[in-house]
Amino acid sequence: MSTAIENEVIYKAKLAKEASLEMQNKTTEEKNTTLLAIAEQLLIDQAFILKENAKDIEYAHKLGLSESIIDRLMLNPERVKAMSDAIHLVINLPDPIGEELERINKDNGLIISKRRVPLGVLGMIYEARPNVTIDAATLSLKTGNTVLLRGSSSAKHSNMALVTSIHQALKRVQFPQNAVLLIEDTSRETAKTLFNLTEYLDLLIPRGGKDLIDLVVREASVPVIETGAGNCHVFVDATAKYDIVRPIVLNAKTQRPSVCNAIESLLIHDEFFNNYGKELLETVSIAGVKIYGDEKVCKSFPTALKATEEHYAKEFSDLIISVKTVNSVEEAIAHINQYGTKHSECIVSETPKNVEQFLNVIDAAVVYHNASTRFTDGFEFGYGAEIGISTQKLHVRGPMGLPALTTTKYYVNGDGQIRL
Repeated sequence: MSTAIENEVIYKAKLAKEASLEMQNKTTEEKNTTLLAIAEQLLIDQAFILKENAKDIEYAHKLGLSESIIDRLMLNPERVKAMSDAIHLVINLPDPIGEELERINKDNGLIISKRRVPLGVLGMIYEARPNVTIDAATLSLKTGNTVLLRGSSSAKHSNMALVTSIHQALKRVQFPQNAVLLIEDTSRETAKTLFNLTEYLDLLIPRGGKDLIDLVVREASVPVIETGAGNCHVFVDATAKYDIVRPIVLNAKTQRPSVCNAIESLLIHDEFFNNYGKELLETVSIAGVKIYGDEKVCKSFPTALKATEEHYAKEFSDLIISVKTVNSVEEAIAHINQYGTKHSECIVSETPKNVEQFLNVIDAAVVYHNASTRFTDGFEFGYGAEIGISTQKLHVRGPMGLPALTTTKYYVNGDGQIRL
């Protein structure tokens, strides 16, 4: 490994660790003042940010990246303003740090208090999503953490511009600039160095495709929270109402197909398919979605292509969907638990028993009844922003807002007690 690469990563990790100690004493007012400065600075620096983002978009076109990935990369005035607005939402949220979760008054006079405290130093590895730079920075700062960012080469100029803007704001309000640091080298070696920095990092959060997340989980010795891979499904039960099914499927697949809470697979009960299947597939196809289906689907809808095991397991992140017919809620559950990524799953049904069974037995962070999976999002859940959507069970699950970036500490106060 290049010494220069290792030196940059370790050097910045040390700085982040040192800054995390300083962050422990920051008040809510100081943190909110800093966030407000960042929100303002983004708008001040908008022209510079968009100019740098244009370099990434040009590079993405040269590489022949898909339109869905380019959509993730792209910033415009509306998206910059949305990032700034999201920071204002975070400012208005309660600061979880110091919150007392439990108090025990012992007979011997000891007072034991369990409180929320910062995690420490967060490491973020993410792909093609410059908005993550702002989300990770602002949520980390609000919770008294520091963050070491490592984006992808496809968003390098955008990330550098955003962090430059953040540092301008931090400098303006005399806040530790090392609380938010970006590793500018985007080679694989920098990621691999981060994987094992247990001396400096308290948590590593990957955001991107399944390959990236699997790599981090497999190779990192730093504790990892799995996020983002989204092979999500909608199951249309026999009793589903077509007027509810149609908008849910279209929204979940086509509104923004590149994101992790868009559906990749559609399961349709045989009875519903016999009545409305062809009409539903025509609607999906007219919306520009390429369909891979099982034998029954292909027979009913000749433009559909034959689905394989690979299609059922794939996160397309594009206007592509796999469609399979099933004959029971149990079959739908079995299929989803086999191929899903434990992200977001939906049942459209008017049968309470089936709904309850689906919601209880599906192994996913978020389960839906008669609603689009596109709501799995920190903003929609009232968190202002999110640092990721956890698809595992420890220590958090689902959209990760401010409380997810905390741990706990016990404070024990006495007046000379000893244990006998």
